[in-house]
Amino acid sequence: MSQHDDPTHDTSWSASLEGPEHAASRDRLVEEAIEAVERTAPGRHVNLVTHGDHGHPETYLYSVLREQFEDVTVEYVEQCECGGYVTRVHV
Repeated sequence: MSQHDDPTHDTSWSASLEGPEHAASRDRLVEEAIEAVERTAPGRHVNLVTHGDHGHPETYLYSVLREQFEDVTVEYVEQCECGGYVTRVHV
């Protein structure tokens, strides 16, 4: 089951955006990050785990999320041992 088939999450959850397909396409990573936020219920958060090849997500993802969603809070959590980054988006 792909992330596109997931229902709305009524709990806080994590979306892995670290696959080779995400490394190959920053546009795909951003598109799937937006979809993950759309599937997160109000009052919950989603941890977006982004591929390290694109660098810190603040440089390419945070402004897109803030423009796309009026009432979200975007916060950096940590860099994973694997090189990816964790960003928490509160809906």
